[in-house]
Amino acid sequence: MSTLDFFPPMLEDPYLFGQVAASNALSDIYAMGGRVISALNIVCFPEQMDLNILGRILQGGNEKVTEAGAVLAGGHSIADADIKYGLSVTGLVDPDRIWKNSGCRPGDKLILTKKLGVGIIMTAHRIKEAAEEMVEQAVDSMTFLNKTASGILKKYEVHACTDVTGFGLLVHLSEMLSGSCTAVLRAGAVPRFERAEAYAEEFYLTAAGQKNRNFLGDRVEFRQISFAMEEVLFDPQTSGGLLVSVDPGEAEAILGEMHAEGLPAEIVGEITEKQEKEIIVC
Repeated sequence: MSTLDFFPPMLEDPYLFGQVAASNALSDIYAMGGRVISALNIVCFPEQMDLNILGRILQGGNEKVTEAGAVLAGGHSIADADIKYGLSVTGLVDPDRIWKNSGCRPGDKLILTKKLGVGIIMTAHRIKEAAEEMVEQAVDSMTFLNKTASGILKKYEVHACTDVTGFGLLVHLSEMLSGSCTAVLRAGAVPRFERAEAYAEEFYLTAAGQKNRNFLGDRVEFRQISFAMEEVLFDPQTSGGLLVSVDPGEAEAILGEMHAEGLPAEIVGEITEKQEKEIIVC
């Protein structure tokens, strides 16, 4: 189950709140190479609040479940002081082709399927410093299912895959490496929202991003990388893209298919034999 236990600052609209929460929950199935078949609503809602708000949240979530080709089979609700909403999602996957969130191999190419910077943009929005078009782009990204990217990847050999969420790109990448190899990232190739670095330079940062830095910082080597770009790489995402480690001979074909579908995917780095640092950003 995945939940968003508060209205993020860009989601005063309960309908969008429901869409983002559902997209975030469904992503776990796509990150394993699975197909979503059903979902259950999990809801906490204050008794004194307008039930029309709850109706809009559930409508947004249901539309994303339907888009995934799945069935919303009911759910559970309780009275609570705060709004909480998420989905318990069930999917099917070939047991011989389950994508694990570890298993990168030296020589692999790393592909990221969505832009980074959601947390930074939303922080800027909360204090009314974000451009409206940036907020709209971030919301569009968060409500866009990883279904298309996952479907393309099923045609190829995937060695490791995860969806980039609250731990940001770097911590999720560290999990994929499992201490057995090193990842070399090319910062210039990483897809990110146009103004994410500019907002980071103004210190519109999240507490979770700083926790990510504190957790992983001594295992990452930054080579002539700006502070702002570092923050983008540590930035927590909501309903982020897939980060996948694939055979180098298939990376360009995968990228070509994703670009043909309009995805902002890029090859962001490669896997090497284990070096002193776990991740090198250059």
